[in-house]
Amino acid sequence: MDAQSLAGRVSRLLPVVLVTMLLAACAGPPAETTRAAGEVGTVKGYGVLQDGAYTLPAVPAKYLEKPNRRTIVYYTGPEAPGTIVVDPWAKFLYLVGDDGTAIRYPIAVGREGRGFRRNAVIGDMREWPGWTPTANMLRSEPEVYGPFRGGIPGGLASPLGARALYLYRGGADTRYRIHGTNDLEAIGNAGTAGCIRLFNHDIIDLYGRVTRGTPVVVRSYEESVRLEGEDFANRGIELPARIVPPEDIAAALAAAGPAGQGPGA
Repeated sequence: MDAQSLAGRVSRLLPVVLVTMLLAACAGPPAETTRAAGEVGTVKGYGVLQDGAYTLPAVPAKYLEKPNRRTIVYYTGPEAPGTIVVDPWAKFLYLVGDDGTAIRYPIAVGREGRGFRRNAVIGDMREWPGWTPTANMLRSEPEVYGPFRGGIPGGLASPLGARALYLYRGGADTRYRIHGTNDLEAIGNAGTAGCIRLFNHDIIDLYGRVTRGTPVVVRSYEESVRLEGEDFANRGIELPARIVPPEDIAAALAAAGPAGQGPGA
């Protein structure tokens, strides 16, 4: 098996495990994305994607049922164009446009993401970032995080996925992230841990549209109910934690070798 195939196996195994460790006002209907010719079973924008040295597989159609897909919508919120709006209750992230619309991305939200209440700005941006458990993680669950105290290098195996946006407030890192994931089942749902996660295809799209200093607004539950409706404000389920033995993860990383690594660690 070649290095790319091994890295692909790691990308399917590790993010599912490590994600438990982290972390619309015009009349008319919104414009939906359409299926792309030649990509049977996938939605346009979610096919096989070559990103530098890495090949991301297509997102299976079963994970892209409405509203779990990138979509242009009419936007009714009060935020200025260029703002990222995170709705941790409806499991959506909006990038507000300047024409009364926004790009809506489906997200997964972990416990840390649900706890983020105040606004921030993008203070840093990284491609294929690495991940290191925080001191609090190591202290609270040493048996889970201890084997990774040295961190996971950037690449297909990293829990932060293909891109990460680091949220700052007052010039300081808040430790909250908007980032990619390969845990496809999580999108549209909540988890026991983690920050704000998008399909890797979506975080790559978002990353190319924002800059450092982009404001990030987080909605309250009351705002979500008012703007999305009560059903959407309670969208998704709480997924249970899934853990693979650390030795299995270490072995998979070793097998991937340099193919499991990338820039921005």
